[in-house]
Amino acid sequence: MPSASSPSVRSNSVRSASVKPNNADSEHQQDYVGRLLNVLDFNDAFELVKLAVEQRFKMHRAGLCLILQGLPGNLGAYHVLGSNMIIVNRRILDLIKGIKTSEQYNSFLFTVLTHEYLHSFGITDEFRVRNMTYEICRSFLGEGHPATIMARYEPWSVFPELGALQNNFDRKIELIKEFDKNSQTYIS
Repeated sequence: MPSASSPSVRSNSVRSASVKPNNADSEHQQDYVGRLLNVLDFNDAFELVKLAVEQRFKMHRAGLCLILQGLPGNLGAYHVLGSNMIIVNRRILDLIKGIKTSEQYNSFLFTVLTHEYLHSFGITDEFRVRNMTYEICRSFLGEGHPATIMARYEPWSVFPELGALQNNFDRKIELIKEFDKNSQTYIS
């Protein structure tokens, strides 16, 4: 995510924050804010991410899996290029869940899943993915929403506690069952 001192987005890629949304935009944002607040699990969060990416960029991909792993504190998540895996930092999730609100936890989850989902389309330019993530968060959740702030400035600017996390990789991983389950087909 861009730092506070770097340009947040290219001017031609997103609407300026000073432009006030019309009532339809505001109602649309309130719907997404409410849906994000009511996310119950990883699959709920990912379904909301896929819907936003589909609506904004007309991109869809199915069959991804989510793995939780203890990662260095400065790494929120990553996508293994050419794979169907998104790996999210379990340490960060545990820390945020333990000391922050559900809104902040769900916002972090939405932001990192959006970012890594965009990488899963083969977009390797980090600056472009950060801008696209910011654009989605701003468009669907509003400029002042915690997810938008994280997408614009990095989660570490919102959660300075993350700097105290260990800086190593755990060998233990956890595969999240029923992730991206709406994309799965079943044979009976």
